[in-house]
Amino acid sequence: MKIRRQRHFHAEVATSSLNDIMFFLLLFFLIISTVTNPNVIKILLPKSNATQTINKQPVTLTVTPDKRYFVNKKEFELSQLEQVLLEACEGMPEPTVVLRIPYSLSVQDLVDVMQIGTKHKLKMVLSTTKK
Repeated sequence: MKIRRQRHFHAEVATSSLNDIMFFLLLFFLIISTVTNPNVIKILLPKSNATQTINKQPVTLTVTPDKRYFVNKKEFELSQLEQVLLEACEGMPEPTVVLRIPYSLSVQDLVDVMQIGTKHKLKMVLSTTKK
């Protein structure tokens, strides 16, 4: 005699809590991404009313108040700056250098850096903050 079960076993995966977990993960990463700042070198930029954005990937040149020079977040001496800028702009059809220099430095410091760009026909853009 063969005995049959009346109920058949069906495997089931409970996914009701998965939506909550995914929502909290999404919220966590959105909050964390707004807190992080990609520019690690903190300087006070000059203020300006007019703003312009650059669509291509420029080379960033940062000068700190104590006259330390950073090209794309790597520190270099002023004597090495010309060679490093040329290497960073190599292969770009229209090389653009975004110059981040604090307002506390003299105009001569700005001119010293911009002469390198003029000498090698690099487009130099001064970065400012909005008033």
